[in-house]
Amino acid sequence: MGESITEGTIINWLVNEGDTFEEGDIILEVATDKVDNEVPAPASGTLVETKFQAKDVVKVGEVIAILEVEVSSSKSQPKKEAVKSSEVDTSQKKTKKNRTVTSSTVEKPSSNSFSVNNTNTFFSPLIISIAKEHHISFEELARIPATGKEGRLRKSDVFNYIEDGRPYKFAQRVVQDPTAYRIPQLEFDKGKGKIVEMDRMRQMIADHMVYSKHTSPHVTAYVEADLTNMVNWRNENKVAFQEKYGEKLTFTPLFVEAVAKAVKDFPNINASVDGNNIIVKEDINIGMATALPSGNLIVPVVKNADTKDLKTLAENVNELAKKARENKLAGDDIKGSTFTISNVGTFGSVMGTPIINQPEVAILALGIIKKRPEVIETEKGDEIAIRSMMYLSLSFDHRVVDGFLGGSFVRRVADYFEQFDTNREI
Repeated sequence: MGESITEGTIINWLVNEGDTFEEGDIILEVATDKVDNEVPAPASGTLVETKFQAKDVVKVGEVIAILEVEVSSSKSQPKKEAVKSSEVDTSQKKTKKNRTVTSSTVEKPSSNSFSVNNTNTFFSPLIISIAKEHHISFEELARIPATGKEGRLRKSDVFNYIEDGRPYKFAQRVVQDPTAYRIPQLEFDKGKGKIVEMDRMRQMIADHMVYSKHTSPHVTAYVEADLTNMVNWRNENKVAFQEKYGEKLTFTPLFVEAVAKAVKDFPNINASVDGNNIIVKEDINIGMATALPSGNLIVPVVKNADTKDLKTLAENVNELAKKARENKLAGDDIKGSTFTISNVGTFGSVMGTPIINQPEVAILALGIIKKRPEVIETEKGDEIAIRSMMYLSLSFDHRVVDGFLGGSFVRRVADYFEQFDTNREI
């Protein structure tokens, strides 16, 4: 888990007592003060006993479960071993299993169609690694019959499928038009250069981003906002704010405040999808996409943002930003987000098209605040003035958010920015 980690919280057991598993299957999920981790099985076997339950905090080195595993290829009976959370011996050879492929394991396609009743939507890092090695696309993975818990695809499912000749590799749905588009099998020249291995967190980010694009049909709506009133008010009050409360007044708490108000106006944007159901969240927890010193991305969360005043929002934002810079974010700091903002303007970007932070249904990107001449309406008529302008872009999940809701929401955020009260007291 890392040299600085002394304890972790068990989030969820994915294998129950008495269940069997295979080497590489995810047994449980653990949260540390840096990031959530999936713990894979060191070998094939059976989960005999769990020592701790979900939400228990466990010190590094404690025995968390007893596994009966296949530890060698000898004729001796497998022995029970205590697998500690701090170390796993991966040097032992796994007993080779005979795989029998039957009609119930893989459904043969006809010459012009296929029929697979499979709803795979989650693939573990191990499955993705195997798929990359064998050049299996996400579309093809989704067709493989899954035998794991809650419909998860297991390593054995993939290898059984490969050994059977990948029957769905070129399978296409039944179409009337024989000239219909088929996915080409392309080989790309990756070129030469320095090879940099992804660290664990970067792999998780990559998997999460691919999963999000694979799951949600992304649509992006753009609006432009005049932030002149907000900019002027902050410039006039930031020194007094820090003297009074001991907190820096950045733009982020002002953004979080306005976004939370808009979310309250349009609660259906504060949702997630569960099969054919939409879960509209009661709490408004705003996630802030934040860059770590390593260059990786993490999303600390301002909980119940709609219930907090500007002073408290500033405290929360500054504390989370400081923890992120020092790699001290706790598990609770990065959980529970219901809507995420990404301030791409921090890096000088005019606008962005962010990827939705699953399982949310929308994410808002805030571009750089830039001064430029704009035509404004005054009592004297139209005039040209220097204004502080920003582009806002909302990526939303078109499965459940249509253009009217997405466009109305991002427009409401811009309205709150533009209608900022310049007479506001700190």
